[in-house]
This record gives sequence, C-alpha cells and structure tokens, in this order.
Amino acid sequence: MTTGFIYSDSFLAHDTGSGHPECPARLQAVMSYLSAQPLYQKLRSYDVRPADLALIHSNHDSDYIGRARQTCLAGAPFLDCMDVAVSQQSYDIALLATGAALTLADRMMTGEISNGFALVRPPGHHAERNQALGFCLFNNVAILARYLQAEYALEKIAIIDWDVHHGNGTQHAFESDPSVLYISTHQYPYYPGTGAYSETGIGQGRGATLNCPMPAGSGDADYERAFTEQILPTISRFRPECLLISAGFDAHKDDPLGQIELSTPFFGWMTRRLLEVADQHCQGRMISVLEGGYDLTALPLCVVKHLQVMAGAPA
Repeated sequence: MTTGFIYSDSFLAHDTGSGHPECPARLQAVMSYLSAQPLYQKLRSYDVRPADLALIHSNHDSDYIGRARQTCLAGAPFLDCMDVAVSQQSYDIALLATGAALTLADRMMTGEISNGFALVRPPGHHAERNQALGFCLFNNVAILARYLQAEYALEKIAIIDWDVHHGNGTQHAFESDPSVLYISTHQYPYYPGTGAYSETGIGQGRGATLNCPMPAGSGDADYERAFTEQILPTISRFRPECLLISAGFDAHKDDPLGQIELSTPFFGWMTRRLLEVADQHCQGRMISVLEGGYDLTALPLCVVKHLQVMAGAPA
C-alpha cells in the first residue's frame, strides 16, 4: 500500500494576520513532527501545482472567482466576511490547495498510489458556490469530487467530513445530486448552523446526505456508535467508487474551537474503518484533505495517526 503526500511551503504564504486560528504555524507544526517520524520516508511526496480555473468553475460562480481574485490582489484584509482573512497571495495559494488534491487524484487513478493526504491551507468545506465562509476560499473536496467524475468517469463518490464544524458548502454543492454521498459528523448546534439530522438532501438527491450532529461533550464512544450504526452501513449501501475525507482535526478534545472530546487514537480508528470500506468497495481508493485543527500540539499527533493507518505503518 502506497500513500501519496503533498505539502509545500507555499501554503505558508496565505497570511491571515496576527491571532487568526487558521495560521501558517498549523502546517509548520505538522511538518516539524511528521518529518521526524519513520513514517515520513514511506510516503510518496509530490510537487504541488495550481488547479486550472476551469476546474474551480465546476463548483464556484464566475463572479465569485473574480471577486476572490480582485479582493486578494487589492490587498484587502477580508473576503466576503471577517472570518475569511486574506492577503495578496491568498488567491494563488487557494488554487494550489485545490491543485494538491487533484494531483493526488491523478496519481491514485493511474495506480501509482493507493491513497493520499493533502496537507494544505486554506481549508475548503465552508466555501459556498458564491461566497467565502469559515476560513475557506475554494471548496477543495467538492472540486475534487467533480474532477473525479469528469476526468475519470467515476459514477459514485462518498465524502466523509469529520471536522468539528458542519461542511455547509460541500453539502450544498451536492444536496440535489444522487451520485455523491455526503456524510458529516459535527458539533451541533454550532457554527455554521447547518447540519441538522433532518437535512438529507433535496429533489433527486434526497437520501444522499447523512448528517450525524453531535452535542458538545461527545467523545469516542458517541462517534464510534455513529460510525457503526449509521455511517459505515450507509457507505456500504451506496457502494462508492472512491472515498474522500474532509479531514478536520478540530474535534479533538484539546482543540480551542470546539467542544467535542475525541482522543488522538480515535482519528486512527475512524481512518481504519474508512480504509476498510474503501478496500471493500473502492479498490482502496481514498483521498484525504486537511480542513480544521487548531491546537498546535494535537494537530500534528492526529495527522500522523491518520497517515500511519493510511500507509499501513506501525503506530
């Protein structure tokens, strides 16, 4: 089993300003810890390339893409809302973040790797078709799903989002599309206010959205129950050809932005269960893309645990 990995120092150039939780130090902390692990030598690393604009258009309106570019080039401090802090280079870095996931998809679909993880910023799952939200500019995972469908003719894709915040942008991108199963575990009620259990999709997509809202204080046992009773059976019934993970690690018990109490090892448990489903239905194909995770001690530990399972490395 070969695991692809993408990271670039270019991602540090997305400057969110002093005190912003989505900061370059997140990725620096991960790389400092990961590069010292034996696991790091097992990963197959790739250079990052920006996503083609035509692919960004698959999930975002032209007006929004143009507004994002002009806002960043003008040196404005925010895009659309004060949550989304930007700098002059942020637009170009957001294209790189999306491109990282697409590069892994190409390598996976040609059989060069079995699965892959993109250590990127800015994150993406809050980005709507026409609006930046929640630290996110372009929806990396949604664009990746559309790319796999268009470029490789995959008919059914499952997205599992375990970030502590609901992925409103990803849900809205696919809520009327029966070919993409969107599953989210998240603290609820909490930002951004979406993700109730009753939100199951609309029109032809009804039933292809599964929300597992979790009250503050939920821990490993609560998430294990959701996976065992709802998430894993739903994925197996759907029979996807590829799994995508919106891998936010802010549901960790030490994260400052949430009140979910997951342990570090449990991120490995979730990864293993999803890898088993990928082996059963998707020829092992699975790509994971970083979303949240803001404790600079917990985030590196969780990422390494996640990658250890993906790469089949000893803990």
